[in-house]
Order: sequence, then C-alpha cells, then structure tokens
Amino acid sequence: MSSRRKFLQNSAWVAGGGLLGSALSHSAFAYFKNAVAPSDQLNVAAIGINGMGWSNVTAAVKVPGVNLVGVCDVDTNVIDRRRADMAKINVDSSRVKVYSDYRKLLESKDIDAVIIGTPDHWHALQMIHACEAGKDVYVEKPVGNSIGECRAMVNAQKRYNKVVQAGQWQRSQQHFRDAIEYVHSGKLGMIRTVKVWCYLDWKQPLEKKPNGPVPAGVDYRSWLGPAPTVPFNPNRFHFTFRWFWDYAGGLMTDWGVHLLDYALIGMKVADPKAISAVGGKFAKPDSADETPDTLMTMYELDGFNIVWDHAVGIGNGNYGKDHGIAFIGNNGTLVLNRNGWEVLEEKENANKVAEPFHKSMDNGLEKHWVNFVDVVKSRKLADLHCPIQAGSDIACFSQMGNIAYRSGQKLFWDAAKQRFRDESINQKYLTKEYHNGYHLPKV
Repeated sequence: MSSRRKFLQNSAWVAGGGLLGSALSHSAFAYFKNAVAPSDQLNVAAIGINGMGWSNVTAAVKVPGVNLVGVCDVDTNVIDRRRADMAKINVDSSRVKVYSDYRKLLESKDIDAVIIGTPDHWHALQMIHACEAGKDVYVEKPVGNSIGECRAMVNAQKRYNKVVQAGQWQRSQQHFRDAIEYVHSGKLGMIRTVKVWCYLDWKQPLEKKPNGPVPAGVDYRSWLGPAPTVPFNPNRFHFTFRWFWDYAGGLMTDWGVHLLDYALIGMKVADPKAISAVGGKFAKPDSADETPDTLMTMYELDGFNIVWDHAVGIGNGNYGKDHGIAFIGNNGTLVLNRNGWEVLEEKENANKVAEPFHKSMDNGLEKHWVNFVDVVKSRKLADLHCPIQAGSDIACFSQMGNIAYRSGQKLFWDAAKQRFRDESINQKYLTKEYHNGYHLPKV
C-alpha cells in the first residue's frame, strides 16, 4: 500500500474514531506522524497564537504528517508562553521559526499552509495575502469583519485556487449532522420558526479601565493594523477585543456564526428578505463594552422566521440551555447544541416524533482539522466541511443583524444584488474603512 493511501486511511480513521481518536495520547499521534512518508508531510505555521490560534495548532499537530514549523504573534509574551507549551504537544520548539511580521512568514517556501487566529479585523488581509503567497489557509471565524471583507476573501480563494477552511468546527461534528438529517426528513412537519440563542453567564460586562502604556513586548501598531488608531486600553486587547466594533461584532458574530450557521443549513437558505433588531447595553449601561449585552434579531424569510437572541451575564436560555438552535415544527421541536440533540413532540403527536437526547461523542475541532488536511492533500475542494464561501455566507448573515441594530432600522436585503436596498446603509456599513495605510485588496 502506498504511503499516500496510508495517510488518507489514517486520517479517515482519526476522523471516524470519535472518542477513540480524541483520547489518543500525543505520543500515539507522534507514532503515526513518524510513519508518514516525507512526501506526505504538511508544514503549517500559525499567525496569532493567543487563543483559538493555539487551539488550532494543538489540533493540527495531532493529524498524522502535520508539522508546526512557524509561529507569528505581535506579543512576545504570548510567543514565550507558547514556546514553553510546545513540549506539551510533542513539538520541538527549536524547529519552529518565530516571526513578528506575518508577511515575512508568508515569504517562507517551507510553509504549505497557515492558520489565521488573529483578531477578526485582521482575518481578511491575512487570508488574502496568504492565498496570494501560494499558501492553503485555515482561517478562524468569523471569516471577515464586514460583508465587503467576506466577499474579497471568497474572490481571493477563487482567484488563487487555494484550499481555505473556515474554523466553524461544528460542521465536522457527527451529532450536528445527524440532527440536520432529522430536520430534513420532514418529521417535524412545517417549520415556522427557528430560534437560535446564546446566553453567557461566564462573560460579564466589562468594567471601565483607563488608557495606559502599551505592555512591554507588544507591537501595538501592528496589532491595530487596519483598525483606527486609539490609545492602548486593556479592555480592547486580546480576548475582550470581541466587544468593540473596531475589531469584531460581539456575540452576534462570535457565537452567531456557529449557531446561526445550522439554522441556515437546516432550512436550506442563505439570504433573508428583511432584518430587524432590538437590544442594547441593558445589563450594565455604563460598561466598557460597545457591542450590546442583550440583542434580539429577527430574520424574515419565505414561510418562516429565524430569531437570534443573546444575553451576556446570565445563563438561563431557552429550553434550559445556555445556547442552542430550536427548529419549531407543527409536529415537534428539535433542540440542538454542542452537547447533543433531542426532539420534543407536540401533545397531539404523542409517541410519534419524540427523540431521546443524543449526546455528542466526538471532537469537532480535531475532525475539522483532519478534513482540512485531507483536502489539502487531495485538492478536492468540494470535500471541505466549511469552505470560505460557507464561512462568508454566515458571517454576512450575522453582520446583517449587527447592521440592523446599529442603524436602528428595519433593513431589506436584495439577494440578487447582494446588497441592502437602502444605498445609504450600504455606504455606511457594507465595508469597513481601513486606516494606517492599509487597504483591502480588490480581488
């Protein structure tokens, strides 16, 4: 059997192994990695390694044949911490080159694929530049920080014909697929509403903090990149950048792209007809956050509605769950989240459509990485679980909710033109303005 076929079989085994694959030790994965022929090795590098960037590294190096050869971050404190962490994942830090400028990383001929785990406002530029440099890309979600960025990213993938996987790893979890198969079976009857929610009791509104000096070891100008230049404030840095419009879109884009994605898949749709939103900073009006801690968004489609509902600081969401998607049909309701799924039937349908709780049994992130590596090897782009077009579709859908909230208007979407019908909204919100000499490439 060729080493090529061995690689694909090993990858498929890890993907299908569920708990077995997840439970394998790093030493076991190292054994399989050493058995992969040099021609089947894949060298990856990571840009942004503080949060999900490092989680992706950890998942990537478990795939047979994948080698970490480079890391890039504008915070040397993060670099130092991750160099110490490399031994925990069986990576020899002496073989990993460190970069402070991602453009220098992209110049390396030794790198086959890159992970983009930077804050949202950097995703578009880095993904486009990576494709231009001939690299395949695994880009964290949301793929873009504006509708215009998402479109440019899709165009770049098409132009350079690279493998680009969006980091929506739930698409690789079996129980999500099983639940959607049930939705598509028609057993729920006519579905009139899909409710999607995220209640985060572990995240509290930010306390205001004064501006201060840039921490030692941080290249703040590079961190800001195309975002407006503002004084350094710890609330706007690292994880909590998510709650500021300059860099991200709050829960609507952070969790919304994961959860609303399955609403669209379940209902086989991509574009709403109209969008409206209400909410605000209700939990703590004087918090430092810019994005709303409470938001309800209504998406109107033909024959049904999708409702997004989020709350920061409380965890009692719908059906007693802190997050989920509920497909509400005439015969019953399917409730789905990261833990599993079940069907709650209507009283008149007793013992007809009810399904007990089906527990999640696999590691979505690790399986998502196996899928990415397999496609990088095969070049069969249709096999990607979340290609950039799918990542763009749901990022734009989530952005529409934020735009409806920020504009205070009910918005109408022209699916054929892929624009809002109100041109003043397009001019103000469709694409973010770039600063500091940066420009979004016209691809």
